[in-house]
Amino acid sequence: MTKKEKVQDIARILNKLYPDPPIPLDHTDTYTLLIAVLLSAQCTDQRVNQVTPYLFEKADNPLTMSRLTIDEIKSIIRPCGLSPQKSKAIHRLSEILVTDYQGGVPKSLEELESLPGVGHKTAQVVMAQAYNIPSFPVDTHIHRLAYRWGLSNGKNVTQTEKDLKRLFPEEIWNKLHLQIIYFGREYCPARGHDFSQCPICKKYGRKSLFKRAS
Repeated sequence: MTKKEKVQDIARILNKLYPDPPIPLDHTDTYTLLIAVLLSAQCTDQRVNQVTPYLFEKADNPLTMSRLTIDEIKSIIRPCGLSPQKSKAIHRLSEILVTDYQGGVPKSLEELESLPGVGHKTAQVVMAQAYNIPSFPVDTHIHRLAYRWGLSNGKNVTQTEKDLKRLFPEEIWNKLHLQIIYFGREYCPARGHDFSQCPICKKYGRKSLFKRAS
C-alpha cells in the first residue's frame, strides 16, 4: 500500500466513525470560543465546559469581561489550572479587543497570535471552528496519533502540523483535526492502549510501539 492510499484509508475510517464531529468546547460566538480554547490549555474540555457557564454568566463579551477584575476572573476559572496567567491574559485580550477591534475577534492568524495567552494552536482552532478557514490545530493528542500512525516523525507539533497539512487535502483539515481528537479519546488513548484492537493502529501502527505495548 502506498502512503497516499494509507492516508486515504485513515481519512475514510475517521469519516465513517465521525461523519459530523461537533466542536467539543461549549460556546455561543467567536469570543466565547476564543476564551474557552484559551482555558483548555493543560485542561480537559469537560472541565472547561463546567467552568465557562459561570464565567460567561458574569461576562460573555470583551467589554463586560474587561470590566471584571483579574481576581474575579481568576476565582471563577481556578478549576481549569494556570488561573493566574489565564486570568491576566483573558482580561488583557478583552481590553485589546475593545480598543483595537471594536469588540470583535480578528480573523487573521497573525492578529490572533498577537493577543495575550493566544498561541498558535489556539489561534488555529478559532480560524477553523469560528471562521471556517482551513487550519490544522495540532495538540499533544494529534501529535501522538500522527506518530503512532507513521504520518509524522514526532519531533515536535510544528513538524507534525506541516506533515499532516502536506498529506491531507486542505478542504478536510477543519473536520479532520476534530475527528482525530475524538478518535484518540475513544480508541487511541495515551495510556492503556490496546494497539491490536484500535481500528487504525492495528493496520498502520508503528511496529516498535506494538512491541513495547505487548
